[in-house]
Amino acid sequence: MLKIVMIYDQVQAGLGTKSDDTLPLGAQNIPIGPSVMMERFFKEYNEKVIACFYCGTGTYLNSRQEISKKICNKIEQIKPDAVICGPSFDYKDYSRMCAELAYDIIRTTLVPAFAFMASVNDETISNYKDKIFIVKCPKKGDAQLNKCLRNACRIAEMLGTGKEPDKSDECIY
Repeated sequence: MLKIVMIYDQVQAGLGTKSDDTLPLGAQNIPIGPSVMMERFFKEYNEKVIACFYCGTGTYLNSRQEISKKICNKIEQIKPDAVICGPSFDYKDYSRMCAELAYDIIRTTLVPAFAFMASVNDETISNYKDKIFIVKCPKKGDAQLNKCLRNACRIAEMLGTGKEPDKSDECIY
């Protein structure tokens, strides 16, 4: 069974609103947020969420290096098979946080990570698509969410088993 870690902002963790962005870095060792609705897809790919990290986007943006270092150190300790940063939907700051953390994780640990966001985050996508895998996600409330959640689990399974996803895959930017 592949071990998965999820990274969320305050909204996706269910611990704050978009404007209440000062949630400190925290973690739970059970599925929370989107990972709960993704469980059927995780099972399909023989995956299990072992931890969910969360942090307010304001907290992250004010302490990027410190938050990233703490998350990367914890990732090194628990050694998941893959890290999914998101889904960040159309939230700009959260999408940036996801891309930056995925990049830091793959640069400083041996654990594969990717970001998961909507196309409206074009600046972040443009800045990171050549550095990390970014899986397509709809805007909050748009159709095709289940298909995208399954795709994220499929990409996590590929990365977690050492397979390199094809950049031409329709679910990757």
